[in-house]
Amino acid sequence: MIKIAIVGTGGMASSHVKNFTEIPGCRISAICDVDEPKAVDFAAKNELKVPIFRSFSELLEKADCDAVSNVTPDAYHSALSIDAIAAGKHVLCEKPLATCYADAKKMADEAKQKGVINMVNFSYRNSPAIHKAAQLIASGKIGVVKHLDACYLQSWLSSNGWGNWRSDDKWLWRLSTAHGSGGVLGDVGVHLLDFATYPVGQVKNVHCRLKNFEKAPGNQIGEYKLDANDSAIITVEYENGCIGIIHTSRYATGYKNCLQLRIFGDEGAIRIDLDDAYDTLDICTGKDRHEAVWKTVKCRKTPNIYKRFVNSIKKGENDQPDFARGAAIQKILDACIESDQTDSTIQI
Repeated sequence: MIKIAIVGTGGMASSHVKNFTEIPGCRISAICDVDEPKAVDFAAKNELKVPIFRSFSELLEKADCDAVSNVTPDAYHSALSIDAIAAGKHVLCEKPLATCYADAKKMADEAKQKGVINMVNFSYRNSPAIHKAAQLIASGKIGVVKHLDACYLQSWLSSNGWGNWRSDDKWLWRLSTAHGSGGVLGDVGVHLLDFATYPVGQVKNVHCRLKNFEKAPGNQIGEYKLDANDSAIITVEYENGCIGIIHTSRYATGYKNCLQLRIFGDEGAIRIDLDDAYDTLDICTGKDRHEAVWKTVKCRKTPNIYKRFVNSIKKGENDQPDFARGAAIQKILDACIESDQTDSTIQI
């Protein structure tokens, strides 16, 4: 039985509980949150009768757990994960892995040295389509990749589809750097960068433009200064010579939560639209490319991140995406911020 402690009881924590409890041979054994009433409510809501800790150090000392699922705010990912690693616990950490590359690399190095299983929750790796795309490209099915475009579009700043962001703390903090937000770049751009690089390869350089829009008088609501980026446009060059455009926004009216990727090679192309399906992709290749004919490919089901994490613990072999991958994406995020500040192309 793999016993997992949930650390942090915010929005994503219930998803972690649901996914882990659906895996045979796995159970939640403890909960930790500095806000004890919140943790108690969380346990009741998720029907968990397990020990509750306010102190993470106390959890590591007293809880019966093999692994930690780190669902705390971004600023706490590094310190808590490193403490868990030092205690010999396997760690699944929410994205982004850290708030800067130096911290993310330290996490990856510590996990490797200690020999514990480590993974970052790039949840769109749960799509069988992205794994099939990676296989097709590696096999040469679309030839040499030349160009791509990718987008992650949300509209909660221009609609109330997810609630009223002007009055709800769970949205307002995502607009404020003082409250730990990396803006749309750090929140969903991190997913997009993983999605757009996993099947293609390493990024060589980036040029990025970030934009914060006026959303309230003085761009402030209560304690929240609304200064985090709302839109990001990134031009990328890959090590293999491919170039592309990656963009994301919270002002994409008409798109609630849309992730799309198109990859163009000299002998074919692949497109994925997760709004349509997680387990299909479209491909144009062979003779079809001469008439621009696309065919839909059904992709074989693949384990989600939670199953990959538990299976890695059982087998003693670290699956992807691991902390090293999380650190590599964090390096690109840091380069995007530097590029925007200096209006220059940054080498990765």
